[in-house]
This record gives sequence, structure tokens and C-alpha cells, in this order.
Amino acid sequence: MTLTQLEAFVLVARLGSVKAAAQALGVSEPAVSGALAALRQQLGDPLITKTPSGMSLSAGGERFVGIASQIVGLAAEGESVIRQAQGAPARLRVAATSTVAEFVVPPLLAAFAARTTNIETTLGVSESAEMAALLHERLADVCFGPRLSGEAAAGLTSEAMMRYGLIVVASPAHHLAHEAGIRWQALAREDWLVAPAGMDPSSEVGMLMAHLHVPAERVRVFPNQAAAWAAAEQGAGVAPAITHLVSRDLDRGVLCRLDVASTPVQLLWYVSTLTVERRPPAVAALMRFLATPEAMQSMHRSDGAVPASRFRPPVYVTLWS
Repeated sequence: MTLTQLEAFVLVARLGSVKAAAQALGVSEPAVSGALAALRQQLGDPLITKTPSGMSLSAGGERFVGIASQIVGLAAEGESVIRQAQGAPARLRVAATSTVAEFVVPPLLAAFAARTTNIETTLGVSESAEMAALLHERLADVCFGPRLSGEAAAGLTSEAMMRYGLIVVASPAHHLAHEAGIRWQALAREDWLVAPAGMDPSSEVGMLMAHLHVPAERVRVFPNQAAAWAAAEQGAGVAPAITHLVSRDLDRGVLCRLDVASTPVQLLWYVSTLTVERRPPAVAALMRFLATPEAMQSMHRSDGAVPASRFRPPVYVTLWS
């Protein structure tokens, strides 16, 4: 029985599929299936079986998943203790939804690294549905994105981090550019240009497109938000945008804000961690930093100069999915 096998089992159980577990671990689906098969053979129990509605834990799996999760957590704590004894930097693993990871977190971590010592920070991109499992299984220490709620979020805290406004932008030459009082339903017939977060059904943009019943053939997904906005500049369609992040392009006139009813939509990004008493010291240090004016200023930058594809902060960046 190995930690790799236990991690694979717990993530499949928590996320409900081999594919989701493989994404969270940053490995192939066959690797997860192989680890799960080896654990089944050693324990003599199916642990998890496929059903028409997804995955189902066996009676043994139901009892074992909590124990396996504790073992994985203890192993992470043990690694942290050894690193501390050896004088190695503490690890702070951050996960964020794609737009937050592209624009907000890199300058925040750069400012944090300039104020702290002996903390090694990594950044990964994750769907919001995976975040609770990443935190529980110590694959991430901090998650930035939507508020985590429901049964999966038990034992976690989500604190409001940053308020932002959601608008819709397009090329100044777009046929809706000079229309007044555009109804949201009218945008369902437009081509939508989104970052990967737009395909996350639990993200604000994902829920918006589902509510509008935007057909799949009307959605184009780009590697990042900056690429989606660049396509909008060229007249390829409409794009959801964060008001302060796109303000420079609006001022330059390369994009225009569509006059959509009830916009900007006021929303919140949250920072999620284990509960206060279970936070490692590096997480506690980051949470204290988040309350400073310097952190607020770094997250509200609007000069368009820090997309993840071009920004090089003094931290090591890893993409898990």
C-alpha cells in the first residue's frame, strides 16, 4: 500500500471520477486506474465501483476512505516537519481558477515573496469543483476562486478576498456596440469567447452561460483570458470581462463595454483554506498578508501588464491541470 495509491483512491472517491482525480494529480487516467487496481488487489475489496450515475463506494470503501484521507494528511504534515528540521523553505501550494491565476494571484504572490523569507510558493490552475478535495488531501494549501460550500467544504473556511465587477466586452465594430439596454437573453445568440474558467459549470461565467442556454457551438475556449479578449478585439464575438482588469483596453478604445442590463454584475472572489486551527504557518502568514494595503493594491492592478503567460514572479509556478 503506497501513498500514491491512497491519494488516487481518496480523490476518485471525493471527485467522483478517475478523470477528475487524474486532473487534480496532474497524471494520466491509466496511472490513477492502475494505482486504484493495485490497492483493490492488496485489500481484497472493490472499494469503488461504476454505476449508471457515476461512482459508488463499497461498504469497505465507505469505511476506508476516511482512514486513507487521514494517512495522506499525516504524510503531508510529516513531510513539512522534516523540511522544517532540515531548514528547507516551507511549501505553500496555491490553486486558483484560470482567470484569478492569470491576473490576480501572480502579482499577489510576488508581493508576498518580497515580504517573507523561507517560503516556497507554487501556483496551480484548478476548477472550483476540485478545490475542496485539493485542500482536504493537502494537494493545495490555499485556493482562490468562488466560495466553497456544501458537504465537500466541511472543515474548510472561505473568506471574501476581493470584490469585482463582471461586464461583457466586444470590438467597437461589433453590431451591438452602440445598442442601449441589451437584454442578457439577446447575448445567447452571440459567439462567446471565454477562458477555461468559463467552462467550469460552478464558475460565475459558466453558470451565466448555462442560465442563458448558450449553445455549445457558440462557445470558443481560449488558453487564457487575455487571448479571449484579443479575439474579441478582432470582432470574433463577445467576451465576459472583469471591469478593472480590462479598463486599460476600454480606455484605449480597442474594446468597448456592451450596455447589457444590470451590469456590471457585482461578485466576490474568495480565499479558501483549512480551518484556522489546522492551517500551517505559511498559510497563516499569507492570510495575514492578504489583509494589508499592499496585497489589495497588487490584486487590483489594472494596467494589463501581469497575465500569467508573461509575468515572471520570484516564485516557482506549476500548473496541475
